[in-house]
Amino acid sequence: MKVCKFGGSSVADDVQVAKICDIIAADPARRIVVVSAPGKRNKQDTKVTDLLIACAAQCLEQKDAQELLDAIIERYAVIYRGLGLDKNPETQGVLDEIRADLTGRVARAGQIDAARFMDAMKAAGEDNSARIVAAALRARGMRAVYKHPGQAGLLMSDDFGNAQVLPKSYERLAALASEAEHDIIVFPGFFGVTEAGDIATFPRGGSDITGSILAAAIKAKVYENFTDVDAVYPVDPRLVPEVAAGNGIPEMTYREMRELSYAGFGVFQDEAIIPAVRAAIPINIRNTNHPEAPGTMIVHRRRARQGSVVGIASSAGFCTLYIDKYMMNREIGFGRKLLQILEDEGISYEHMPSGIDNVSVIFREDGFTNEVEGRVRDHIMRDLQPDNLQIERGTALIMIVGEGLYYTPGMAAHATLALFREGISIDMMNQGSSEISMMFGVQSAHRENAVRALYHAFFKD
Repeated sequence: MKVCKFGGSSVADDVQVAKICDIIAADPARRIVVVSAPGKRNKQDTKVTDLLIACAAQCLEQKDAQELLDAIIERYAVIYRGLGLDKNPETQGVLDEIRADLTGRVARAGQIDAARFMDAMKAAGEDNSARIVAAALRARGMRAVYKHPGQAGLLMSDDFGNAQVLPKSYERLAALASEAEHDIIVFPGFFGVTEAGDIATFPRGGSDITGSILAAAIKAKVYENFTDVDAVYPVDPRLVPEVAAGNGIPEMTYREMRELSYAGFGVFQDEAIIPAVRAAIPINIRNTNHPEAPGTMIVHRRRARQGSVVGIASSAGFCTLYIDKYMMNREIGFGRKLLQILEDEGISYEHMPSGIDNVSVIFREDGFTNEVEGRVRDHIMRDLQPDNLQIERGTALIMIVGEGLYYTPGMAAHATLALFREGISIDMMNQGSSEISMMFGVQSAHRENAVRALYHAFFKD
């Protein structure tokens, strides 16, 4: 039995949903289908999730949100009519269900707190997408049912907007395997319910997590993740266009994908790897538009050539905090006090390389306003009394990843030489204890040139 997940581009319009139906019909092992909210139909379009967030914000500000609500309903109506579901007696009432669902959610503004209301609104994208896809499969004569996550037993923590699955969910969700022997189950991604019955969502991109959880729960043969690329590429094709010409990665390990996803690979949500890893479920990244392509298989372990790199990822939007203090290494509790200051401001650090008398902390710029920066500076100067304190914005992280890096001498020299030749200064370098990745911090303005230089060094030279 397979679990397959379809991303936002795969459910963006009726043509794409029809492709989903073809893919499911082509393999009788595809019994559990997870869907995202409809994505963009073109570059100028807006994702349904973004429309829902805007609608929720209008409601919370007690403004008239009817125009946005009508636009959201119309997105589903276009798909519904394009698939001919309005003409099939089996599916004629689905659009009415969607309209009633969305109207009911909007009506709850003011009845529940803002965090719960926002999550309930955001989840509507996936929820109603699942209703459409289930109806489309039934219209083709297939036995398919829509399954609400709460009904199936997907329980979440009450960290609204950033919830995590509760461990007890897996035992409950395992029952889906027997149900899927008779019906194709269409399951909305991105959300579950708290033990109090409130809707709670994963972070954005959380439909990948839902699919991974279900695959682990039912012990699926494979978790197929359908998106809009033929495979995972070793570098972002937008930065290195030539890589898209049949240069996909055929196979990679869980930990390689986890490192690359963290550092900016947008194909797969980085948290989604965890349930599949724990259950040893292979993940197959495939293309809805080219389902015949084998895609990229993500596995527990693979044979890797010494010195080989599987991918290079990059991500901008980081801050770097530099602290110098003579005899810092003798000051017990210095690191704890520093991290406590960041914790008090709700700042999660990403990396923390250190020396004898200095330490650097790298964290994301999101939410690090000038006001927050001022408080952090004041607390550090008062509580830690450093000799020097600097905070630099505009840092980009570049990750070189590959099982072949393990115990291979000269890899860091190869990377730094490539950056030197391009005149790119390295602000920070860090190698993980796993030894399958090297990370470099550079100024964001140099990110693209740095990625291209490293790609040519490791994949071309």
